[in-house]
Amino acid sequence: MTIVSFNFTKIEAEKKDPAKGKININNNVTIENVEEKDLSLGNQKQKVLNFTFEFTSKYDPDAGNIKLIGSVLYMEDAKKVKEILDGWKKDKKLPKDIMTRILNVVLNKSNVQALILSEQVGLPPPIPLPKVQAEQKTTS
Repeated sequence: MTIVSFNFTKIEAEKKDPAKGKININNNVTIENVEEKDLSLGNQKQKVLNFTFEFTSKYDPDAGNIKLIGSVLYMEDAKKVKEILDGWKKDKKLPKDIMTRILNVVLNKSNVQALILSEQVGLPPPIPLPKVQAEQKTTS
C-alpha cells in the first residue's frame, strides 16, 4: 500500500588497481530479510514490514566495488502483512506486485547513490549515462 521510509544502513565504495581495457559492471539487488515491526502513529501502533536489501556494483576485472545495505518500511493492512510475512518465512518469496514495488524504490535510490560514490572514488558510473552525439552530415 505505502512505502513509509527508506534508508541506507551501510555504504561501501572501494577502488582497487586501475583496470586496463574493457570493464564490465554487474549490478545486483537482493532482498535479504523481511520482518514485521511496529510503527507508532500518534497513539496507535501500525504493523509494517521492514525489507532489508543489499545493492552491489562489481567492476570486472577486479577494479572495485560498491555495496549499499539498507531497509524499506512498507505499510499494509494487517491481513496482507501476515500473508506477505508467512510467504517469506515459508520459501523466501514475495508477491510479484510487492517485490516489483520494493525493488523499484531500492533501485531508484541505490543507483543514484552508487553514481555519486563511483564519482567520489574514481570508478566508472555503474549505470549508463546519456551522451550527446554530434550529428554526421552526409554530402552528396
